[in-house]
Amino acid sequence: MLFMIVFEYSPENRQETVARFMDTGAPPPDGVVMIGRWHDAAMGRGYTLADAPDAQSVAMWCHRWADLITMEIVPVIHDEQMTKVLSS
Repeated sequence: MLFMIVFEYSPENRQETVARFMDTGAPPPDGVVMIGRWHDAAMGRGYTLADAPDAQSVAMWCHRWADLITMEIVPVIHDEQMTKVLSS
């Protein structure tokens, strides 16, 4: 399954968030493949596209950061899958 993770951190947590990211790289847990990660130019929000077997796997990844940033986990599908939905 594909999941879009929208993450945001407050100015108060910026330094600590950046330090942890630079130290760890924020890798996904086993079983989760990070397809890509993008950061907005204002450095307060970002987007990660991940492929995972289930939402629990993605939630475990996000939980590691819950003390610093807020996250929204959205299951998404690609055009081919949506075409099948719309054709039914």
